[in-house]
Amino acid sequence: MGGARATGGAAGKAGVRAGAKGARRPEVRLPPLEAYRGGGLEPDGDYDGLRFQDEDFAGQDGGGARFMDCALTGCAVDETRLHHARFLDSVLTGLRGVGTDLAESTLRDVEIVDARLGGVQLHGAVLERVLIRGGKIDYLNLRKARLRDVVFEGCVLAEPDFGGARLERVAFTDCTLKGADLTGVTLTDVDLRGAAELEIARGVERLRGAVISPGQLLDLAPVLAAELGVRVEAEE
Repeated sequence: MGGARATGGAAGKAGVRAGAKGARRPEVRLPPLEAYRGGGLEPDGDYDGLRFQDEDFAGQDGGGARFMDCALTGCAVDETRLHHARFLDSVLTGLRGVGTDLAESTLRDVEIVDARLGGVQLHGAVLERVLIRGGKIDYLNLRKARLRDVVFEGCVLAEPDFGGARLERVAFTDCTLKGADLTGVTLTDVDLRGAAELEIARGVERLRGAVISPGQLLDLAPVLAAELGVRVEAEE
């Protein structure tokens, strides 16, 4: 637990600012886009400079597809297969669906805004310079994924699974983490201080490399005591 730093006072805050590296946010500037004309997703499809508006991709197979300079707005992705897909310099707004398969996909310079998703499979995925803002994602599977320069902002993550993942320069700002699984996770410059709610179900011993607030340390005290085998009882 030596690496999970709780900060307090001006000196502590200055030390964190000097020692912790902040996440780099994506800077997505979309060019003029053409409207997607339908036809359904295709495996290994190549989508460049397109606007997808209120499309229903439920159950479709876009495995290995590449989306570059695209905007997907209000699209349904229930059980959509996007295994090993690549999203580059794109904005995904208002996606909704259950069981979306994005395993081993790549998201680079991407904004995900107001998503309403459940059971999303992102295990083994690579996320770099990604902003996830607003919305709610239930049972997010990020096992063995690699996250670098990722910001979770104003969103709700219910029972996210980070098992075996590597997080570097990741920040949680005004978001809620409920029942997070950190089993086997590796953290480097991960800032949890801005989380509105921080609940760790498993893997609290893996917080080395994270920054937490004094209040969060107090909230986590019972979990930490249980992990260390410490009994906390009032004096008789």
